Amino acid sequence: MFLKDFYNIQDGNVIIATEQASMFAKEVAHDFNPLHDVDAKRFCVPGDLLFSLVLEKYGLSQNMHFVFSGMVGHGLLLNFPDTEAERFEVTDSQGKPYLQVERSGEISQDSTLIESFIRDYVAFSGQNFPYVLVPLLAKENITFNINRPLVIYESMTLTFDHLNFSQASVKMLDPKIEVNGKRASAFLHFQIKADEEVVGTGFKKLAISVTNGFEADSMQAFVNDYLAKKSAYQESLTVAAN
Repeated sequence: MFLKDFYNIQDGNVIIATEQASMFAKEVAHDFNPLHDVDAKRFCVPGDLLFSLVLEKYGLSQNMHFVFSGMVGHGLLLNFPDTEAERFEVTDSQGKPYLQVERSGEISQDSTLIESFIRDYVAFSGQNFPYVLVPLLAKENITFNINRPLVIYESMTLTFDHLNFSQASVKMLDPKIEVNGKRASAFLHFQIKADEEVVGTGFKKLAISVTNGFEADSMQAFVNDYLAKKSAYQESLTVAAN
């Protein structure tokens, strides 16, 4: 599948280089979170890449729940177990879990469907900042540390009515945010459509470290820098392609 460029196999385990993870974030998910930059001090592999690798290996199940329990750094050997169990974990070579997966119901191994859903979901997911999160923060009059933003992909749930389709698209529903002191939980709800038929729903949960007071000017400067970085990268790809 198309994910072959974003990981390698070493001693039967998956290993993801910083360059591969960063390229997936920027070119597939269109996610320019500084944590996914090759030279980031706190570099981590995008959760959406781990999610995508699960779908590639195990297929798309009618009901799926993902819990991200650790940040995957450069060069970790990850074990995606050979299992048909409804619940399993992706761990490192020391047995530390990074992703827990629960699944049930019908399973599709249709590579066209899986690639279509991965591409559309991660592109949707990558647009959460700034277009969804910033208005949510402003509405609640809270903000994150501009100099060291901490936004963690905590979990994601998928539920399909059926899997009898070959292409799917993800559409945002009303997002919600819950604030508890210096921690906020954002729930990004979405529906999944195939040929204009709603075939499923889901939500992504983010954990955000926040402080009181929305700092509009500094946040706008941060967003402008983010979008400029994204634009420059995409322009570089266009130049390279020509």
